[in-house]
Amino acid sequence: MARKTTLEFLRTEAGSGVVLALAATLAIILANSPWAAGYFSLIKHPLTFQAGDIEVTKPVLKWIKDGLMTIFFFVVGLEIKYEVLRGELSNPRKLALPVLGAVGGMVVPALIYLALNGGPGGAVDGWPVPVATDIAFALAALAIAGPRLPLSLRTFLLTLAIADDLGAVVLIATLFTDHIDLVALAGAGVMLALMVLAARWQRAPYAVFAILTFAVWAFTLESGVNPSIAGVVAAMAIPIDPRRPGETGMLKTMMQSLHPYVAYGVMPIFAFAAAGFSFSELSAENLLSPVALGVAAGLFVGKQIGVLGASAVAIRLGLARRPTDASWLELYGCAVLCGVGFTMSLFIGALAFDVDNPTAQSAVRLGVIGGSILAAALGMAALAWSQVQRDRSGTAVDPQPATHH
Repeated sequence: MARKTTLEFLRTEAGSGVVLALAATLAIILANSPWAAGYFSLIKHPLTFQAGDIEVTKPVLKWIKDGLMTIFFFVVGLEIKYEVLRGELSNPRKLALPVLGAVGGMVVPALIYLALNGGPGGAVDGWPVPVATDIAFALAALAIAGPRLPLSLRTFLLTLAIADDLGAVVLIATLFTDHIDLVALAGAGVMLALMVLAARWQRAPYAVFAILTFAVWAFTLESGVNPSIAGVVAAMAIPIDPRRPGETGMLKTMMQSLHPYVAYGVMPIFAFAAAGFSFSELSAENLLSPVALGVAAGLFVGKQIGVLGASAVAIRLGLARRPTDASWLELYGCAVLCGVGFTMSLFIGALAFDVDNPTAQSAVRLGVIGGSILAAALGMAALAWSQVQRDRSGTAVDPQPATHH
C-alpha cells in the first residue's frame, strides 16, 4: 500500500513540474512584454481579508504566499506525518540515507552562501534560500531524464525532499517571525487543541477539521507567525487511523484529495506570481551581486556536494546502503537535482528580504532561477547518460510495474 501511494505521489509531482515550468515561463514572458505593467499591477494589487474584528490588507502576491501556500504546507504536513508513521520515514534503515543527505544538502549550500555574502555588499540573512528543494521540479526532471531508472532513486529523492521540506519549515518558523501577538497565538493554540480533541471523535465530519484548520490559519496570520506553520501544525492533528476496518483514514484521504489541487493549482499560481522579473534587471551589478551568486552557487554547487558527500560518508560508514540497483552516477544525478530549489527557494527568498527592496528581490530571483536551471540541466544530463548506458547494456528496469494504477 505504501508503495502504491508513493507511485501515485510521484506521477502527480512529475506532471506538475511541467505545469510549474510553463507558469514560470509565462510569468517571465509577461514581465518583459507590453503587458508587463498589467502583470506587476496584478500581483501588487491590494486585497482585504476580514473575519469579525480581524481585518488584514495585503497585495495579491502576499496573499498567495500567506494564504494559498498555507494549503501547500498543510499537504506537506500531511505527507510528513504519513511518511513518518506509515511510509519511508518509518523505516530507520531506509530513513538514514535520505535524511543524512538532506542534512548535508542544507548545511553546505548555507555555508557557501555565507562565504560569498560575509563581506561588503553581502546579505547574510539570505542563507536559508539555497537550502530548499522543489519536489515537483526535481521529480519531473528525474522522470523525463530517466523514465526506466530504478524506483529506488525516486523514493530516495522523494524522501530526501520531504526531509528537506521539514527542515525548511523549521527555518521558516524560527527565522521569519517579526513580532508575536500572544492573544492571537493563544487563539490558534485553542483551535489546534480543539482539532486534537475532534480527532478522538470517531465520527467527526471532515467539515469540522476544515473549519478549525481555517481558524488556526486566521489566528496565526494575526499573531505574526508565518502562516505556513499553521498549515503544517494543523496537518499533524488530522487522524491517520481509519474509522472502521477496511476504510481509508482521514489523513490519507485528505492527502490524496488535496495533492492534485496543490500540484496543479496552488504551486503554479505561486510560480506565476513569484517568478516574473524584467530582463532590465539582468545588469552586471545584479548578476554578480553576492546574493545572486550565493544563491546560485549554493543550489548548483552546494546541494550536489552536500547531498552526495553526506550520502557517501553514510554508505562508507555502514550507516546506510545505496538505493537498490542504483549506480553512483545515478545517485550523483539525484544529488544535483536537489539543487532545483525554484518554488521553495523563491518562497523563502520572499520572506528573507523585504518585498519593498527590489534589488534584493531581483537578485534572489536571478540566483534561484539560474541555479535551478543549471542543476536541472546537469542532473538530467547525468541521469540521461546513465539511462543510455543501461539501455545499451540491457540492464534498464521498469520503475513502475503495470500492476499499479
